[in-house]
Amino acid sequence: MTITPQFLDELRARLPVSDVVGKRVKLVKKGREFSGLCPFHDEKTPSFTVNDDKAFYHCFGCGAHGDVIRFVIETEGLSFPEAVEKLGAIAGLQVPKATPQERQRADRARSLQEASEAAARFYERHLRDHNGAAALDYLRRRGLKQETIQQFRLGWAPDRRMALKQAMIGEGYPEALLIEAGLLIKPEGGGETLDRFYNRLMFPISDRRGRAIAFGGRALGDIKPKYINSPETPLFNKGHLLYAMDTAREAARDGADVIVTEGYTDVIALWQAGFRGATAPLGTALTESQLAELWRLAPEPVLCFDGDQAGRRAAARAVGRALPRLQPGLSLRFAILPSGEDPDSLIATEGPPAFRRLLEGALPLVDCLWQLETAGRPSDTPERRTAILKALRNRIAEIGERSVQDAYFDEIEVRFRKAFGRVPSNRSGYGGQGRKARFRYDRFSRSANTPAGAVKTDGRVDSLHLRGRQALLATLINHPALFDTLAEELAKTPFSEGSDLDRLRGFLLEGNGATEADALETAGLVATVDRVTSRAVYELAPFAAPSARDDEALEGWRHLYRQMFETRALNAEKAAAMQAFADAPDERRWAYLRALGAQARPSDEEELGRDG
Repeated sequence: MTITPQFLDELRARLPVSDVVGKRVKLVKKGREFSGLCPFHDEKTPSFTVNDDKAFYHCFGCGAHGDVIRFVIETEGLSFPEAVEKLGAIAGLQVPKATPQERQRADRARSLQEASEAAARFYERHLRDHNGAAALDYLRRRGLKQETIQQFRLGWAPDRRMALKQAMIGEGYPEALLIEAGLLIKPEGGGETLDRFYNRLMFPISDRRGRAIAFGGRALGDIKPKYINSPETPLFNKGHLLYAMDTAREAARDGADVIVTEGYTDVIALWQAGFRGATAPLGTALTESQLAELWRLAPEPVLCFDGDQAGRRAAARAVGRALPRLQPGLSLRFAILPSGEDPDSLIATEGPPAFRRLLEGALPLVDCLWQLETAGRPSDTPERRTAILKALRNRIAEIGERSVQDAYFDEIEVRFRKAFGRVPSNRSGYGGQGRKARFRYDRFSRSANTPAGAVKTDGRVDSLHLRGRQALLATLINHPALFDTLAEELAKTPFSEGSDLDRLRGFLLEGNGATEADALETAGLVATVDRVTSRAVYELAPFAAPSARDDEALEGWRHLYRQMFETRALNAEKAAAMQAFADAPDERRWAYLRALGAQARPSDEEELGRDG
């Protein structure tokens, strides 16, 4: 998917913001604008406005602001490419495929997805016929209703090693495609390909849009292993997806708690009991990508762990994964189950109210961190107490976002003082990073008023802008965890159409930031990546280097993008708003002008001056 600025402009032109927003918000026309109750925070008096002429929405209550694409991303939990594709279909626009390789990958992905859907239907049919009678009886004994079985598309893989293969080939699916989709396997000793799943209860794994792309199979007897999953495929990466992510996303939009539990059956039991925001990792510990997915759904997902030693280890891993990625308003809560219970058994024995009480008592991440570092540790001497404090400070130093890190330092010191008395000083002496160093972009600041995409005769400035574009791409190549956060800005970044950098931008957007070597070679972009990730780029923009922390890379990327492309546009919009207020002063225009003023950031020199 090559999403050019021109395509985005056409998309926005065809879709008035009020048409898309109006499907979720009751809008009232007021002059040339619309108003309604903000969908992003609770309010009784409308403070949410939509302006089709300027193609944006803005809330004067919570500050939510964006265009039609951002609205779909925020309200539906889609990635940027997914939102563009959905809006393109509504607008009757085909998202362009710039190269034969991109078209080939898209066609291949479509074929694999269609094969997975056909397999899901095959397994569903066999759960309902005589082959699946025992499995269906098992599900009913577990208390699952027919609605739940249908909602999760549960199925049965017959006890015949070629049942699916024969059915799928009979429908015209090539054997090679079924192997690539993970549905068939080649025996190690040679011979015919066989069904990967047989004699198992089947759990389809869906993508964000609810389409089957992989499977989990559970043995009902003594077959080992108890669970097997589809292998990694072009569609399925178990570290990037969550089970039932599509149903959890829909529930989260309606205000449900997002709950992360350990397996398929727990998710299904929770859904049936009314906890529709339940989801689960796919046989692995929670990954960075899965955390990012969860934070798209809710600011504080609840991680549900067993109360045994294994559950405590899982909680510790989750804390370690989350700390470097905490942001203002984004965190985790931890619900610890009674020993020997899982969500399924707790609901079965004590009912949904017991699980609701467990959620209401979920610990904030800071409480979980405190317990992990203090529980069971002796504190009867100064050395032992300072060891506890050092451990806590070292963990807090992992937090990348400075304001959150400072808040954690303050909170932990208050707790330490209450528990043990005086707090030793010198935070940075305990492994902390101290105040995060700021980057300076004076060279770009001097040319910030150059219109985006303009070519200047000053070769030095033009070269700087080329290096700047390379730095933006290098940052995303070296820090893929930032891709979803920055994808929209990347798509808006002006590149010369058809240039190597433009093709690399399209490649990143097509693959959601993935840069596998084989795919780069196929697309003829290896040399481009080498240039983009060169020493010359890192000397200009050290935040783009692999050695930079993700938070530094994010701050640097946004600062550079703002200096190169946004400063002039923002100044123009502020000037227009000031003129409108001068012509007809009223409270609404003044609030809008203040909102624009809040977008302006101090210069590097001012920030450095404040830091001393």
